[in-house]
Amino acid sequence: MMQVQGVRGAITVEENSRDAILAATKKLLEVMVEKNGITPSQVGSILFSCTADLNAAFPAEAARQPGWEQVPLFCCQEIPVAGSLGQCIRVLIHWNTAVQQKAVQHIYLEKASQLRPDLTRRDAQ
Repeated sequence: MMQVQGVRGAITVEENSRDAILAATKKLLEVMVEKNGITPSQVGSILFSCTADLNAAFPAEAARQPGWEQVPLFCCQEIPVAGSLGQCIRVLIHWNTAVQQKAVQHIYLEKASQLRPDLTRRDAQ
């Protein structure tokens, strides 16, 4: 049975530059897709958020590659909670799949691995 599953991911970057934001987002998306076997036709939409210290590029630009043109993408700013992890890009993919939620691999890379150590898979890093 097909259902919508959420696939979470996050990554940090070392600097607020267009190249750093796009490269990190691309890396995160590639790992999320590879580890879960996601194809563009299965994706309902993708939400991207950045911490306030990252404003040099929209991370969704990294998803605009052949095959992904029709996937709805949305960027927003993360709530600036005092003491939270900075320079962080978060992603939520809405995936139409028969895969059960407990089998979904959520991906947290770089310093973002501290956000959800309970979901971080060692083989994703």
